[in-house]
Amino acid sequence: LQIIYDPSVVSFDELLEVFWESHDPTSLNRQGNDVGTQYRSAIFYHDAEQKEKAEHYKTELDKSGAYNKPIVTEITAFTKFYPAENYHQNYYNTHGSAPYCAFVIRPKVEKFEKVFKDKLKKTAK
Repeated sequence: LQIIYDPSVVSFDELLEVFWESHDPTSLNRQGNDVGTQYRSAIFYHDAEQKEKAEHYKTELDKSGAYNKPIVTEITAFTKFYPAENYHQNYYNTHGSAPYCAFVIRPKVEKFEKVFKDKLKKTAK
């Protein structure tokens, strides 16, 4: 996942908070039932400031005892982004009723919406 953002709207620190809260950073090459290096926890920084902030957040989170296992998130310099295949693009939006979406993705989205409710943009219904 590559995020392009406007720092006048959302800060890198806020993105880090969402990142750490939205997945299990102690699982090596795995997220839920999905296994492989493509499912590793990783941050690809673009400059020294992002690297320092990511490493600091990881260190503080590790020291906090929030997890029973060590954090294995890689913090690596960004080199190139490889988009997923077309059938993966907007997968949740186009396949929301599929079992994988219902049982794996939807609970994560609901947790995100609950935890970050105050940061979400209001939309008309």
